[in-house]
Amino acid sequence: MSKLVYIFAYLGIWLLAIMPFNVLYKFSDLLYVFMYKVVGYRKKVVRQNLRNSFPEKSADELKVIERKYYHYICDYMLESVKMPFLSKDELLRRITFKNTEQYLEMIEKYGGIVVMMPHYANFEWTVAMGSIMKEGDIPMQVYKPIKNKYIDELFKRARSSFGGYNVPKHEAVKEVIKARKESKKLALGLIADQSPNKNSLHFWTNFLHQETSFMDGGERIARMMDFPVFYCELKKEKRGYCEAIFELMVEFPKQTVKGEITEMFARKVEQTIIREPGYWFWSHKRWKHKRQNVER
Repeated sequence: MSKLVYIFAYLGIWLLAIMPFNVLYKFSDLLYVFMYKVVGYRKKVVRQNLRNSFPEKSADELKVIERKYYHYICDYMLESVKMPFLSKDELLRRITFKNTEQYLEMIEKYGGIVVMMPHYANFEWTVAMGSIMKEGDIPMQVYKPIKNKYIDELFKRARSSFGGYNVPKHEAVKEVIKARKESKKLALGLIADQSPNKNSLHFWTNFLHQETSFMDGGERIARMMDFPVFYCELKKEKRGYCEAIFELMVEFPKQTVKGEITEMFARKVEQTIIREPGYWFWSHKRWKHKRQNVER
């Protein structure tokens, strides 16, 4: 049954992916009506998250963000579907990378870097960052495996289309150490703003007016390997176009105290969201864990 789901999913993805972008976005507009106005996909979660995150905003202001979010999430899903079928030149035309000189310099100097980013804008398209790296260097992407092995394989294929090396999150440390033992240089990319599982609630901070736990795996790897840490600032320029700016947060992680890098990342993500809140994953149950419950 799972294999059949995979076959139909791949067929559906292929049919969508061969559409030109202007047609794909018309389909996205229809999907928006279905998800937002007909089904109301996770609307209660979205509204609660927005109210708690922006208590200073009026109901009308929150409604504008809400609608923009649903338009964005529909575009995001279809753009992600199309990604494996894009040429490298086409993808690099749609996502531009800034401050790549320092990014490449740090890889060369220290043998590796850690790149932390949020679920924001066209973040899936950052897999193209391997295209700007020196031949032989490894663009590693940490991901959380999906339970359905066929759907998991579908996503892995999509994310490795441009030379990316997919690493399950529980194997990230092992793979980084292995690469360094083989004298390979790397950039380790992590989407680091999702809610940790119950066993990983190590770091808490105030984020968007709420007590929030962040995953600290990126910090722990950076401190262990002494890799410089970059924040990938994402900006959605217009429909189908995105800008990724590499901002150096820490050059010497071992000189930081525990939690300092994760705190810096949380503040960067918060600034990104406040600048343009419609392009973050508001339908995630980001605050399902409560600090008082964990401590109790």
